[in-house]
Amino acid sequence: MIRSGIILSGVNKPNASSDDDGVLTAYEATNLKLDSTYLVVLSACETGLGEIKNGEGVYGLQRGFAVAGARYLLMSLWKVDDFATQVLIQDFYNNWLSGMEIHKAFANAQVALRKKHPHPFYWGAFILLGN
Repeated sequence: MIRSGIILSGVNKPNASSDDDGVLTAYEATNLKLDSTYLVVLSACETGLGEIKNGEGVYGLQRGFAVAGARYLLMSLWKVDDFATQVLIQDFYNNWLSGMEIHKAFANAQVALRKKHPHPFYWGAFILLGN
């Protein structure tokens, strides 16, 4: 859980008097209080990947945020195209905020992107986990 993380601004200027090094590891994410968080979007490349442990599942950012209490996680499984990601996420939010159920909002955003970019590289990288 310490090998998966998000690099935040200020990582190049760590504060010597603080434990804040500018990296939020999956382990550190487990300590966040996200019980009231409905959705966490990790739209960078390969944010849904992690280390697979037999009988345990995947250890990575997804587990960290799930353990912290986030109800839904939207993340990618491979390196993503910036423009396609922007279109997908924007369509997803437009669908969801217009009142569509979250899974349907995401599926419709993928279908719309697929019409513009038929190759799965563009629309298939993202998954929505949660119930």
